Amino acid sequence: MPDRFRLTLGQLNPTAGDLPGNAALARDAWQAGRDAGAQMVALPELFLTGHDAQGLSQNPSSQREVVAQLEALAADCADGPALALGAPWGEGGKLHNAYLILQNGKIAQRVLQHAPAARALFDPAPISGPYVVEGLRIGSPIGADGWEGDVAETQAETGAELLLIPHATPHLRGAMERRLNHMVARVIETELPVIHLNMTGGEGETVFDGATFALNPGGKLALQMPAFDTAFAHVDLERGPEGWRIVESALAPQPEALERDYRALVVGLRDYAAKTRASKVLIEQAEGNDTALAAAIARDALGAENVRQIDVPLSDNLHAALRDELAALGAEVSADTLTPPLRGLMLRALADDAGEMLLTAQNKSAAAMGTVALPGEFNAVKDLYQTEVRALCDWRSKTARAWMQGPAPSPASDTEEARAEDAILRILLENGGNADDCVAAGHAPQSAQRIAGRMAAAKARKGPTVPGPRLKAETA
Repeated sequence: MPDRFRLTLGQLNPTAGDLPGNAALARDAWQAGRDAGAQMVALPELFLTGHDAQGLSQNPSSQREVVAQLEALAADCADGPALALGAPWGEGGKLHNAYLILQNGKIAQRVLQHAPAARALFDPAPISGPYVVEGLRIGSPIGADGWEGDVAETQAETGAELLLIPHATPHLRGAMERRLNHMVARVIETELPVIHLNMTGGEGETVFDGATFALNPGGKLALQMPAFDTAFAHVDLERGPEGWRIVESALAPQPEALERDYRALVVGLRDYAAKTRASKVLIEQAEGNDTALAAAIARDALGAENVRQIDVPLSDNLHAALRDELAALGAEVSADTLTPPLRGLMLRALADDAGEMLLTAQNKSAAAMGTVALPGEFNAVKDLYQTEVRALCDWRSKTARAWMQGPAPSPASDTEEARAEDAILRILLENGGNADDCVAAGHAPQSAQRIAGRMAAAKARKGPTVPGPRLKAETA
């Protein structure tokens, strides 16, 4: 019976729907593990399809393509370590969130998620027992199965010697602390070493932050991979008198809260552009912190040479001509009403002509109160209140990191009114409160009623929104 086992962890960035591309990433990971002498290479949950490829998962032809890609991977990776990765798996007329173990040229073993969070997409399954690779019995609660104790405890009771939890969990504020708390609980319950393997990269509005980690019994951190970066880790396990233990290795420093948010915004835009094949972007040159921060994010994501900012001049003659045309149709329209759509039209034409992706910049406070936003394909500051935009501008203006590619913004000062508005909006948006709740929290009745009224009016006429990275859990 072996006393040592090497496991290669691939904290990688798949693309939703790109099965051939994701399979190629898996082959590269397998080769890295093979070169390092690993017995097994592990990739995150739903790696083959990408986590957000929901429609693809339910398509019968796509399910056949999943099996074909897995079989091709198994054949290509027959001579070397086992390869474990997540994919949708059809079985018995049901669709499961599965973790497949490829060994000896075939799909040798599989684990099915017991209690999928996405019940509309995946069917539940009985708790799977551990699988065996080179004599090591491994339990793999998939994704949210690792959040509850029953799956891990059952796998431990049926012989698991290591818990490897493949996941695709996004950056949301406080998420890292919640993950660590859940994994410490699994360690305490099972007295087994635990590895939490996470995806990284942006997919639409979701940004997966990586930060894969491992704990030994007792809860001591044995491995910490970097946040937001693609990376491999070759993890050694040794068997001793008390069972298997992870050999302690590198502990990558983790960013503080403001940096985590800013990095998520940069990665979100970077990967949205890359996965929609946009190499250059256009953003209006305008006053205010929203535009300053969005432009800084774009430069850090794509490089300053790929970001164009332009001021859109609108002459008085153009306004006058349009007002005259509208007056002839019986409409009296002010210049203030005409300016935003005209600027938006000109920006769209300029972006289309140059083959650029058009960015917009509107914070959560302004959107909630119905401020008209210019058109765009991506809004990097969408999930930030106006005071949070200011805080990130200030942080970025004082900070330099190796992954940053552009100059810092010059933030404008917050006002007391902005801080009060955001405090009221948090009660209304995040707590589901009303104007009375805002007054009870100490806010002026007139301000509470004004903001609640504007928010209700904006909600009534709300149309489709521009995508942007999420930093907070969605509220009802």
